[in-house]
Amino acid sequence: MIEAANLRIRRRLPVDGPELSTSSVLQRVYANRGIVKSDDLDLALGRILTPEALPDIDIAAERLCTAVTQNEQILIVGDFDADGATSVTLCMLILKAFGAEKVDYLVPNRFEYGYGLSPEIVSLSASYDPSVIVTVDNGISSLSGVQLACDLGIDVIVTDHHLPGEQRPAAYAIVNPNLPESQFASRALAGVGVAYYLMGALRQKLVARDWFAQRPVPNLANYLDLVALGTIADVVPLDVNNRRLVHQGILRIRAGRCRPGMRALADIARRSLPTLTAQDLAFALGPRLNAAGRLEDMAIGIKCLLAESLSEARSSATALDQLNVARRQLERDMVDDAQMLVASEQADQTRTGLTVYHQSFHQGVVGIVAGRLREKFNRPVICFADAGDSTPDELKGSARSIEGLHIRDALDVIATGHPGLLLKFGGHAMAAGLSIKRVHLKRFGAIFDKVVREQVTSEMLDPVIVSDGELKEAELSLETAQQLVAGGPWGSQFSEPIFDGQFKVVSQRVVGGEHLKLVLKLSGRVIDAIAFRQAPLPVEVEQVEIAYKLAVNDYGQIHTPQLIVEYVTPIP
Repeated sequence: MIEAANLRIRRRLPVDGPELSTSSVLQRVYANRGIVKSDDLDLALGRILTPEALPDIDIAAERLCTAVTQNEQILIVGDFDADGATSVTLCMLILKAFGAEKVDYLVPNRFEYGYGLSPEIVSLSASYDPSVIVTVDNGISSLSGVQLACDLGIDVIVTDHHLPGEQRPAAYAIVNPNLPESQFASRALAGVGVAYYLMGALRQKLVARDWFAQRPVPNLANYLDLVALGTIADVVPLDVNNRRLVHQGILRIRAGRCRPGMRALADIARRSLPTLTAQDLAFALGPRLNAAGRLEDMAIGIKCLLAESLSEARSSATALDQLNVARRQLERDMVDDAQMLVASEQADQTRTGLTVYHQSFHQGVVGIVAGRLREKFNRPVICFADAGDSTPDELKGSARSIEGLHIRDALDVIATGHPGLLLKFGGHAMAAGLSIKRVHLKRFGAIFDKVVREQVTSEMLDPVIVSDGELKEAELSLETAQQLVAGGPWGSQFSEPIFDGQFKVVSQRVVGGEHLKLVLKLSGRVIDAIAFRQAPLPVEVEQVEIAYKLAVNDYGQIHTPQLIVEYVTPIP
């Protein structure tokens, strides 16, 4: 449920779109998302972009080709989130399938080493005696770490998708679609997408060297299940190329052609493989994988994805599920505390950019908490936690932004205008990470608020649910719901359709302790609805206005349409 006060529903303006061979509802939805030609709906495997336009892709692939054919030690260094875990897993599996005999991986423990290829991680990496380090989903800001690797005679190939700073690391090659000189048509690639393209370019090099004369050429499409999971879990924009990657990955998952770890995660999350959607990856599988990096060590998640048998994978998936349960409870407690902190500080109530910190906050969960506060207050939020025992004078923050404010660029403005205030930072338009000195927290909060105020408008701060309009009585059907599910994948910047309307309340009851189960009526049609984390409506309420998603309720043997309520307000 969306909680922001003074929220209003805004319907998208009607848009003329192309004539498509689909339902009128989907036609409207696609037009609202900027689909201007039928080709944008062609999600075939053959329409996925090829790697040639990525910066340094040829240089990186050539170096890896030499490493594989000369039996050099290759070390993959990943990030501790789902994107990083899928990237590491994909590279490990594909390199071994290519015949690489000496390949290993390392993922920094966030609580000991923090993010990226730091000098400490390079020193640890040296014990593996690598000739080549390949970073996945990190590295673009690792200036000192890459330099140390160079000093040690280790070639570093950076594969990343985060925005570069003014200075780049002195790497052997940097493969990143977001470099200014990049001609690659999809700057929205996740880290796992970049890694996938590097493996594709490497395969071309190996084929050219006749490396596969005595061994089969691996079909890289078999690894798209990992690309789909990492892409969705990292909430990158679903441009047409990412939709193709995700769609093809989901098709393989539905057909059971996926990693045992993927099946184990789906089983423990009670998701059916044949009907799995991008939303299942986003809200069921992804969080369980991320729980490892947030609370303990992402090695558990990678072990799950690398598992070659379902029984082995289930053991890791069970551990991940238990961590996710603990994460959810910790999240609830931290969100409650954070809301009280915001409410208790009069200054914060008038701030546009919110900063919140408490000594009890867990650094692995601050990103989620920042997101919850952003939803509630519709303000950019940075949530801080202690950096850890090794740096007791530092705080680590996770930022979440609102539409229209590029949060990484806002941090760059602060770093430029106040040298030394930010120890390090990086990220994307909607999410970023940073570190500051503890003593600078109050000062940073005031500066952040000032910078945000200069960049946002009152309209941006007005909480809005953007709706695709009304559905008619006849459109509230199982057929329409199934068409909408099949019309995806839906995700960031290609959002799952939301509709709005006025309904009569037939009945209501609380389920699961905190969710509201409704039976609603539109004209002559009665339909079930569920509002998650929603308190009961006053008993006298007879009619409501809601914003909702039309979904398929597949609980039990009979499938029925169901409304997933995103927002509800009584109509007097």
